[in-house]
Amino acid sequence: MTNPEKLSPLGRRLLDRRGFLHTAGLSTSALALASLLDGDGLLAADVKTVSGKTPIRPAIDPSQPYASRPGHFDMPAKQVLVIYCPGAVSHVDTFDYKPALKELHGQKPPGIPEVTFEGPTGNIAKPFWEFKPRGETGKMVSDLLPHLAQHVDDFAFIHSLTTDTSAHPQGENFMNTGFTMEGFPSFGAWVTYALGTENQELPAFVAINDPRGLARSGKNNFGNGFLPAAFQGTDFSAAAPPNNLRRPDVLSAREDRLSVDLLARLNAKHLEQYAGDADLAGRIASYELAGKMQTTVPDVMDISGETAETLKAYGVEGGSELRGQYARNCILARRLLEKGVRVVQLFNGSDPAGGNGITNWDSHANILETHAMQAEIMDQPTAALFADLKQRGMLEDTLVVWATEFGRMPFLQGNGTGRDHNPDAFTCFLAGAGVKKGISYGESDEFGFKAAANTTTVYDFNATLLHLMGLDHERLTFYHNGLERRLTNVHGHVVKDVLA
Repeated sequence: MTNPEKLSPLGRRLLDRRGFLHTAGLSTSALALASLLDGDGLLAADVKTVSGKTPIRPAIDPSQPYASRPGHFDMPAKQVLVIYCPGAVSHVDTFDYKPALKELHGQKPPGIPEVTFEGPTGNIAKPFWEFKPRGETGKMVSDLLPHLAQHVDDFAFIHSLTTDTSAHPQGENFMNTGFTMEGFPSFGAWVTYALGTENQELPAFVAINDPRGLARSGKNNFGNGFLPAAFQGTDFSAAAPPNNLRRPDVLSAREDRLSVDLLARLNAKHLEQYAGDADLAGRIASYELAGKMQTTVPDVMDISGETAETLKAYGVEGGSELRGQYARNCILARRLLEKGVRVVQLFNGSDPAGGNGITNWDSHANILETHAMQAEIMDQPTAALFADLKQRGMLEDTLVVWATEFGRMPFLQGNGTGRDHNPDAFTCFLAGAGVKKGISYGESDEFGFKAAANTTTVYDFNATLLHLMGLDHERLTFYHNGLERRLTNVHGHVVKDVLA
């Protein structure tokens, strides 16, 4: 006979005689009603998305929302690491080489409006750092990011990205949730809703905040929106572990275990009486996960066993204090991925008081100083994280995404030492499982002002990320307020040229 302990709450209820007869009676009535409606042609047609495709809903047991689930189709990527840089990294000073900026330095930009988002258009400014060919592909990358530049042969750059907004909060929302407004599920929430996770003792989706705090849009960047609460990102960092993990000193380990076991039995008994209550089941599951995290999280956060060579490669010591803290976050990201966490989102930059290039990449002034400040924190640890994943063989099934919300203008603004926001052209890159190596897709114009070839929207970008995770962005939907909602709204096409 099947072990009752392995059954779902509804399954255990069916073993009860009264529960079985009650359920069987209702089921017979429902089948009869369905037959009558079908005979009269009154059954509803299959729900279809705006693309004409029928949604594929993940089969989620509310009592086990984190259970691993198959994707829509097979792809090599089983996990994803998103490295997100709030504030808008200047593409024309990092990865998008534009010789025309040097040729026209100090001149008024031809064909560019006299007034843009922040005010009057300044003079063309050459890159603040020299560009050099890197790797076997000869990809031009600036001296601002020398460590990441060593890995260009593994990256797929997208140089023709555009976004729908030039404001930071809305830009973060759009890149991370597919909508400029708040309240929509994040990319990580959609992925874990669809796929669950491999490790049932750690969160399915972890957001590692910058040592300086949250980004401009805060927890909306990794929120669950209208998806079940189980799929929101759990945020902590190397310096700020989850609260209340430590057992009270007055409680022994045995007493703690017995208490947890008793609570689990009581919760299971209570759930049997309300087997269809998804909220109750989800709440119990979250409590059980929190209990497991008391032992798993301290272990995964303990980097004392890392070798001296690893700590040196990541730059834990020898640089700024912030670089050391971010480097520890990078090591934490790798350890979480090793443990089977489905989505890890790693932030480089925060917005405790407006940013202004000091706590993030928003360099309207003093870009030479402020971008250099952020690069010193981000470059070496991020490059070491990528190299570490590669040498451990983890890129075989891990997708790596490096992103920011928009780019910066090719001309100067304000006091002539910074660059304004640019929503019409920016650069992100992908690497790892399922991604072509050493390519550049799309182009911006000669100044890096507007996307000029293979224009790629944020919808296209997110559609491609979902595809790489084995998910059809047009079929991954959730019914909310009368609409079949999805990450890409009613837009988006997979950028097939970056797929391996």
